[in-house]
Amino acid sequence: MELILIRHGLPEKVVKQDGSPANPPLSAIGMEQARKVADWLKADKIDRLYSSPMQRAYQTAEPFSAQSGLGIEVCDGVAEYDQQSGHYIPTEQLKELDYARWLRLMRGETDADFPKFASNVCASLEQIIMDNPGKRVAVTCHGGVINVWAAHVIGFAPRLFFNPNYTSINRFMASSGGDKTVITLNEHFHLK
Repeated sequence: MELILIRHGLPEKVVKQDGSPANPPLSAIGMEQARKVADWLKADKIDRLYSSPMQRAYQTAEPFSAQSGLGIEVCDGVAEYDQQSGHYIPTEQLKELDYARWLRLMRGETDADFPKFASNVCASLEQIIMDNPGKRVAVTCHGGVINVWAAHVIGFAPRLFFNPNYTSINRFMASSGGDKTVITLNEHFHLK
């Protein structure tokens, strides 16, 4: 089966003073990115569409869902490691606003229980693979999810090791025997 992981589009910056989860929506640019990735993927025959429950990922799935007629199936296990954070600052803005924090993030240092996050991501994506033999499945999710899964497939320890573009397409093959391979990482021709 082919597993396609799509990073969400560019979200709004959200900082909650009360500490409640930020869960930002897509920005206008992010909405346009979501439309472009939907147009790019319409030539692929995708059998099922899953999404993280987080607003930015779900909104990224909506244009493809509308175009393809596929319903969006929410998968809690592919929510980002920062889902309970009271703030979300897009990476580009974070670099300008808090360079030290950006450097920590680029080194894979997070405030989350990263081993637990990685375990949940891998278990959830393994379940999606088991439920969809011989199919092509798309999952709108997050940069951390894509990093953890790519590391898992390659055989790295779970970590953040690259920065996927917004709405990048990351393709993997998975056999019923458990073999997994990377087809592409960070495909973003649709944004050109």
